Amino acid sequence: MNTSLQRAPVFFISHGAPTFALEPGQLGANLRAMGPQLTGVKAVLVVSPHWQTRELQVLTTPVPETVHDFGGFPAALYALQYPAPGQPELALEALQLLTQAGWPVTAEAHRGLDHGAWVPLFHLLPQANVPVFQVSMPHQLDTAGALALGRALAPLRDQGVLIVGSGSLTHNLYELQRPAAPAVDYAVEFAHWIRQAVRRVDVAALVDYRRLAPHAERAHPTQEHFLPLLVALGASHEDEAAQVIAGDITYGVLSMESYVWGLDNAASPVLEVAA
Repeated sequence: MNTSLQRAPVFFISHGAPTFALEPGQLGANLRAMGPQLTGVKAVLVVSPHWQTRELQVLTTPVPETVHDFGGFPAALYALQYPAPGQPELALEALQLLTQAGWPVTAEAHRGLDHGAWVPLFHLLPQANVPVFQVSMPHQLDTAGALALGRALAPLRDQGVLIVGSGSLTHNLYELQRPAAPAVDYAVEFAHWIRQAVRRVDVAALVDYRRLAPHAERAHPTQEHFLPLLVALGASHEDEAAQVIAGDITYGVLSMESYVWGLDNAASPVLEVAA
């Protein structure tokens, strides 16, 4: 496993529109190039905005289905399957860690993988041979809570669990344009501000991004697709510099830029060395 101190890495992945599965673009190609480095990963834990619950739940389904939780897309998208097994034992360890950290949490043994989980993994781990489970996002989660959630889950990395916060660096569906439309200025400016804050490890600024970042409420009319970045940041360690995984801005306003912590950038030509 090409990770610092033999920990599994942690990712924030912008999963964009569901059609990302069919249209990989720059980010999809970069994720596929990174996948072979993830040898030794025992399981993947995904936190996605497409599974929100009143209180925390952990997916313990042994054989999760591929959930096509969207409508109005090409038939080819609904035909895709991501048949990764579950990992109930490690899921229960996650549940125990969350309980110890003071989170009210229960197990969910029947739900499948939502598209926020399987679509990015379709590129990162296309063989679907690594077990996957999810932790839900509480409806009332805020940025400080998302950071705390990541910190509670971080010890799983030492057991070989790759943690993925799956969201979107920008996510204004009201302003979607054609897929290849030029990037809109506000999305570029917001993404740049976030990138610099992540590089500085400016946790306080990222927690308070809604007040400090340019165009924050326009980039994220609601917060659920931004919060997985805070989960990933919380699961990272102080000795790990964030690396940028380049991604296009699709539909004019959806930034696909993503980040990884704990992966050896020297072995990965697609990663940008943090300043």
